[in-house]
Amino acid sequence: MMHSIRSLFATRLLGVAVGAAALCSAPPQVALAQWQYPSKVDIQFNRFYDHAEMTELLRKLVAAYPDLLTMESIGKSVGGRDMWLVTLNNPKTGPDTSKAAMFIDGNIHGNEIQAAETILYSIWYLTKSYGHVEALTELVDERAFYFLPMENPDGRDTWFHEAATPHWLRGGIDPIDDDNDGLYDEDSYDDLDGDGHITQMYRRDPLGRYKPDPKDPRFMIRVEEDEEPGGWNRAGSEGIDNDGDGDINEDGPGSYDPNRDWPSDWQPEYIQGGARDYPFSLPETRCIRDFMLSHPNIAAFQSYHNSGGMILRGPGADYVQYPFQDIRVYDQLQEAGGFMLPGYRKMILWSDLYVVHGGEVNWAYEGLGITAFTNELWSDWKANQTDNPGPDADKRFTELLQFDEPLVPYRPHNHPTLGEVLIGGSKKWSSRVPPPWMSEEDCHRNFAFTMFHAREMPKVEWGVKQVQSMGGNLWDVRVEVKNDKIIPSITAMARQKGIGQRDFLTCTAVNGQSRVVAGGSVNSLLEDARFSPVEHEPQRLWVDGGIGGKSTELFRFIVEGSGDIELVYNSQKGGVISQTINLSEQLLPPAELPKEMLEKK
Repeated sequence: MMHSIRSLFATRLLGVAVGAAALCSAPPQVALAQWQYPSKVDIQFNRFYDHAEMTELLRKLVAAYPDLLTMESIGKSVGGRDMWLVTLNNPKTGPDTSKAAMFIDGNIHGNEIQAAETILYSIWYLTKSYGHVEALTELVDERAFYFLPMENPDGRDTWFHEAATPHWLRGGIDPIDDDNDGLYDEDSYDDLDGDGHITQMYRRDPLGRYKPDPKDPRFMIRVEEDEEPGGWNRAGSEGIDNDGDGDINEDGPGSYDPNRDWPSDWQPEYIQGGARDYPFSLPETRCIRDFMLSHPNIAAFQSYHNSGGMILRGPGADYVQYPFQDIRVYDQLQEAGGFMLPGYRKMILWSDLYVVHGGEVNWAYEGLGITAFTNELWSDWKANQTDNPGPDADKRFTELLQFDEPLVPYRPHNHPTLGEVLIGGSKKWSSRVPPPWMSEEDCHRNFAFTMFHAREMPKVEWGVKQVQSMGGNLWDVRVEVKNDKIIPSITAMARQKGIGQRDFLTCTAVNGQSRVVAGGSVNSLLEDARFSPVEHEPQRLWVDGGIGGKSTELFRFIVEGSGDIELVYNSQKGGVISQTINLSEQLLPPAELPKEMLEKK
């Protein structure tokens, strides 16, 4: 039953995100089923944008929606490019720092480019939907969002503007001596045939097991066991031995991994490949650290990568243990994500993918105590719509679906050290990046899942309250604080490590005519409820565990005096709420509430 309820909820949000819930307000002359609210900025999501183009589009959005968006550079990359962060917030409902906020970034690996477009899409869709789509309008009013589309602008621009492979440039451009010869980045890829692509090489080998495909010159195929040798063997990616050490392409830019530069379970290079000398060694990761630490209202985290179609969470190693309460939260969020993102797998880093020490998503949860996901965008399943396309299906099918020539024919070339080689095959656009015509759907579904995550950030609210006279000018005040969201106001990991500020509830006199003589938690609104008073400062109750997900807590104050009292519940992640109560007006919970609803289970 719960599965059905959550699936229905996820379906509704996915529908809301496309405007389905707001069709009733569309102009009558428009066919309702086709109605889409226009944006003030026309952006095409069937293409990709380099750093300068992305910057310009972000500026246009901020200029078009100044009441919702602001933009700032939170730092510079190694190459001096700005790290642009866009804040989405409705100031009419309070400053962004007063609300639970979500931090959303992408493109930490330079070659994983569609992560930035997914974030651009999120900003574009939220702004154009505001005031039209009820659920998204409510989300923007109640929450704040911090968007960092290009976490690795150097790697992104290198991938766009230089000959590259689908997997390079993954890191950044800070020079590294990969082969320990005292030189830096002296043996990178080489575009030998000058076609603007780094493709694959095959060298002559009498015993080679590969041969050109007689049906299509863009493919090399492996010969069968009973066939004669094909005469060719793999020789790696296109390049030469620039430093004369006998190896090809072994010392180029980007050999480090920005996603191994975070302090949670960080390990040195000899244990974790791609790590540098110490955590936060890069200016890109340091500026993200500084921003997040200065915004403790951030209650959820989302990072976009590519590829493989995954919804990933930590831990990154088997010896890192997550509290079962938080695992339950993660499971509920991932379940909804799996429903909204067909073909995406719900996975745990270390057990389902590979071990990651010092990963960003690990630091967000283990170091900051906030729920965090990495979505690996795109997978071949999206193109083929099956995991088992049949015995005759191969990469030609995916290529035909793209219609943008992601492959080049193999052609002979005289290599200076390998002799005759064939150069050709897949270009950088061929595997990790979706075909442009499918990009918008992937953007939208991932946006919808992330908005579901944002909507389930904690939100504290008042529940039932009760005020009764105890005689002798004493008053029994009981109040319920609830959180109807999946994520607790303090995660179990944050509570375990003492991360962040504790929740607290205060009761103070508005006019100075009363004082709190006792305060604490209570398990029921009934007269014989178990009362656990605090020893000191009864007017302020520390709530170390916060308010759990889909849960409530009951509190009791015994107040002496008269007049008004003010109750304030303060939660760093769940918000601040207040209410004023007049002691002379006795309050009882609604009569229709059954007894079991009055008890704290």
